[in-house]
Amino acid sequence: MAARTRDADGTAAASGDEPERTCVVTRAKGTPETLIRFVAGPDDTMVPDLAGRLPGRGVWVTCAKATVAAAAKTNAFARSLKRNVRVPDDLPGMVEALLARRAMDALSLANKAGLVVPGFTKSEILVAQGEAYGLVHASEAADDGAGKLDRRLKAIQMELELGSEVRVIRDLSTEELSLAMGRPHVVHAALRKGGAADNFLRAAGRLRLYRQSGETEAARPSDRRSDTERV
Repeated sequence: MAARTRDADGTAAASGDEPERTCVVTRAKGTPETLIRFVAGPDDTMVPDLAGRLPGRGVWVTCAKATVAAAAKTNAFARSLKRNVRVPDDLPGMVEALLARRAMDALSLANKAGLVVPGFTKSEILVAQGEAYGLVHASEAADDGAGKLDRRLKAIQMELELGSEVRVIRDLSTEELSLAMGRPHVVHAALRKGGAADNFLRAAGRLRLYRQSGETEAARPSDRRSDTERV
């Protein structure tokens, strides 16, 4: 049995394993990838610490917009820290915007590394060559065009015996994709394999996880797909 220690936030971690955290709202346990850390700033305002690097005693909340909203409404932060704190009026929206920004930044880095091929036709060619690691579609992209690329990628992966799971991202809008890549009207793009592409997939996956909670899941068109979906 692995030895257990206590981290700086008072949560348990098993030696040699990824740290285990507990959501202050649901009491469910998870990893730093499935929860969000919050700390109180110098003015006692709660701040989301998405990178998990800010100093201070942390409060962990499940990575779901509805759960962050519940934490804000039920005074969970103050109870956990055992002191009065200020919670921003739109903390759930603030976290969502920061997660989207991190996904955009990760896509920008992948693009600079030469791992992103924009445009439907160029994406189609990369897929046909068996070099596409994943696909990116704007959240408002038409299902017929996106579906065509998705199905083709799945067929190629099956031919190459790479499995049937297709990495598809539909969590950013055309405007967000365009800003991240520094070019206008990006609706479709393909990813080449590489560390920066994996970082983007993780960042986009965390954004999707946050949005897919309660009423938010039904409200957003980008929630229809996952980064390892079956098509």
